[in-house]
Amino acid sequence: MNVLVTGHLGFVGRNFTSYFTSRGHTVKGIDIKEGNDCRDFFRKSSEKFDLTVHLAAIVGGRETIEKEPLSVATDLSIDAEFFNWAVRTSQERVVYYSSSAAYPIRHQSSGKRVKMSEDLIDLNQVENPDLTYGWAKLTGEFLAQFAERQGVRVHVFRPFSGFGSDQDLSYPFPSFLDRTHRKVDDFQIWGNGEQVRDFIHIDDVIEGTMKAVELDYKGPLNLGWGRPTSFNDLAETMFTISGYRPTTVTRLIDKPAGVAFRCCDPTEFFKVYKPKFSLEESISRCLAEYGAKL
Repeated sequence: MNVLVTGHLGFVGRNFTSYFTSRGHTVKGIDIKEGNDCRDFFRKSSEKFDLTVHLAAIVGGRETIEKEPLSVATDLSIDAEFFNWAVRTSQERVVYYSSSAAYPIRHQSSGKRVKMSEDLIDLNQVENPDLTYGWAKLTGEFLAQFAERQGVRVHVFRPFSGFGSDQDLSYPFPSFLDRTHRKVDDFQIWGNGEQVRDFIHIDDVIEGTMKAVELDYKGPLNLGWGRPTSFNDLAETMFTISGYRPTTVTRLIDKPAGVAFRCCDPTEFFKVYKPKFSLEESISRCLAEYGAKL
C-alpha cells in the first residue's frame, strides 16, 4: 500500500509511520519540521495514494491552545488545502483526525460529567467547541462532508487523550512520566488536578483507527477508553506503579488547565475495536521505555 502521512514527524505521525513501514507499506511523509509545508504540497501535487492519513496541524498542548489562538487557527488553512487537494486529485480514501476538543464546551464544565457520544456534535446546529483548536477541527469535519459528496472516502476520528513514552513534554502524560522518572522532590500539576481526561495508549489509537478503516466504519468515531481519570489520579497511579513518592505535590492554579471533564462514550468504538492496554499497563510500559531511551 502506498501511504501519505502529513505531519509524520509529530507524535501521532511518527507512530503511524512506524506502523505502516513495519508492515511493508511505502510511506511518504510531509512535515513542516523538515521545511516542507504540506499546503505547498497540496497546491502542487497530483500524486495519488492508496491511503492518506492527515495529521498536520499546529499543536503544542494546552498552553499553545489558550495563549496562541491565532497560530492554532492556521489549522483551518491546512485542512482547507488538504480537502481541496483530496477532491482535485480524486483520492479514494483519507483519514482525518479531528479532536475531542470539537465537542460542545457546555458539556465539559465544572460539575458536569457527560461522556461525549458521537451524536453530541450536530454539524447542522453547531455549538461552541474548545477555543480555536476546537473550531478548526469542527470546521474540518464540516469540510469532510463535502469531500465525501465528491467521491473521497473520508474517515473522521475524534481521539481523546492519546499518549506514549515519546510524546512531547508539553502534554500532561509525558510530563508526569518525566517527573516520575526523575523522581522530583516537588511534583507539579497544572490547575487543581481535578480536571478529568480519557487516556488511551497511542498503539490502541492507531490500531483502532486502522480497524475502523478496514471495516469502512461510517461516521465520526471516538478513540478512547471511556475511563475518567483526573490528573491527580494519574499522578497517584504513577507513584504507586513506580514505587516513588515526591516530598510535595504542588498544584499550579495559574497555569492553563483546560476543561473540567472530557471523557468519551466508547460504545461505538468498542463495536469496532477493544483497546488492549489499560492505563496501569501502559504506565508500566511507558516508564520502562522512557528510562531505556535516556
